[in-house]
Amino acid sequence: MGDVAMTVPVLRALTTQHPELKITVVTRVFFKPFFQDLENVTVFEADLKGKHNGVFGLYKLSKELKALNFDAVADLHNVLRSKILKFFFFGKKVVQLDKGRAEKKALVSGQKFQQLKTTHLRYAEVFEALGYSVDLSQPRFPEPKYLSENLNSFISKKDLKTIGIAPFAAHQSKMYPLSQTEDVIQELSKSYNIILFGGGKKEVEILNQFEAKFNNVTSVAGKLNLEEELSLISNLDLMLAMDSGNAHLAAMLGKKVITIWGVTHPFAGFAPFNQPKDFALTADRLQFPLIPTSIYGNKFPEGYENAAGTVLVKDIIKKIKTSL
Repeated sequence: MGDVAMTVPVLRALTTQHPELKITVVTRVFFKPFFQDLENVTVFEADLKGKHNGVFGLYKLSKELKALNFDAVADLHNVLRSKILKFFFFGKKVVQLDKGRAEKKALVSGQKFQQLKTTHLRYAEVFEALGYSVDLSQPRFPEPKYLSENLNSFISKKDLKTIGIAPFAAHQSKMYPLSQTEDVIQELSKSYNIILFGGGKKEVEILNQFEAKFNNVTSVAGKLNLEEELSLISNLDLMLAMDSGNAHLAAMLGKKVITIWGVTHPFAGFAPFNQPKDFALTADRLQFPLIPTSIYGNKFPEGYENAAGTVLVKDIIKKIKTSL
């Protein structure tokens, strides 16, 4: 989800700077709301678990796409599926994303600890290779969405600023310990509205417990669809998230995003779009010198599971308050 969300600011810049272009985004139907505010951008739904499943399904997808009479293909994913599609698009100009695998391998192996090219810049380079330069230095963002009565009910006090908190990630090693997360929520709820984001049965239960325990705290987990969540996020003053999809959703909507990092690191290029470097709060590398242990947080040595916990609660609170 984060990878898809990171394409949005790049596509917004591309279509603003090259209004003559018509873009068709091929993606899962779940991600369609990401692109609803972009000019000259339509979404073609890839049914990867149904009619477009497998090699024959991808061949069918390629035929459906060819009927659109496109001129070129920007492969922003560079995985097996898109490589198969590239084969079926014989005769069309195709530029694939350079994921920088060698550089990332050097980063996680400890050979080099330095900032790599951001994913947003890698996406922009694909379009540049197709002949369309993209300047990401002066980004534009959509206006906050109108909130229905139901969505407004998640904002406790209208006179307070509103912070979103998304405490979960795909791997525990990328998460801030929940006991410390609770301390953050408790302190922030004294001065701000807090809206909690997450999904999955266990996450819903945990966030509901936080909601019940503190004033000015509401959870949207399991209560809203993606489009409604995006509307709420567009009205936040700030999002606190892990190295996860919610950080990128808030960033693509122009929100301030403070992130907490465990065994991954922003040097790999996955920091949210257009955020100051000091908005990324990273684990203590004196205690955990092998960080980043992997690009996605799925590999780490024993004892690194809660590395994010070395980020102090007081430092998170301070960063949020000074940012607002």
